[in-house]
Amino acid sequence: MAQLKSGDTAPAFALKDQNGADKRLSDFAGKKVLLYFYPKADTPGCTTQSCSVRDSLSELSQKGIVALGISPDLPEKQTKFDKKHGLGFPLLSDPDHAVAKKYGVWGEKSMYEKKYMGINRSSFFIDETGAIIQAWYKVAPKDTVPNVMKII
Repeated sequence: MAQLKSGDTAPAFALKDQNGADKRLSDFAGKKVLLYFYPKADTPGCTTQSCSVRDSLSELSQKGIVALGISPDLPEKQTKFDKKHGLGFPLLSDPDHAVAKKYGVWGEKSMYEKKYMGINRSSFFIDETGAIIQAWYKVAPKDTVPNVMKII
């Protein structure tokens, strides 16, 4: 799938969160959403990214922004990640990569000259109507929140 850009409609989704509850993008209609994709719960980069979001939740909330994280991890692993780091926001499970594909973040990666398929860490800022305000592909873990803060 091609990458999403400003003005595109954010693809709809329905995924389980770390508590097993169904979450849909439409649940957050009327609010801005910081949606980010991360490769694997409780790895260094993903922990940096998620803790940065956690540390900014109050400021984001004051500005009417909801944070959602998505990875291929199952809800049980997301629960452990949430509890270990006190994240306190929905972590969504996309084990078949269907949502990641819709957002254009599932693709070929390489490490130590080995190629494999995986999540390309990315984040999206979505407006109250479900339109993409901005998309950041292959974002650095530490840049997820600052990128949004520059816009608001």
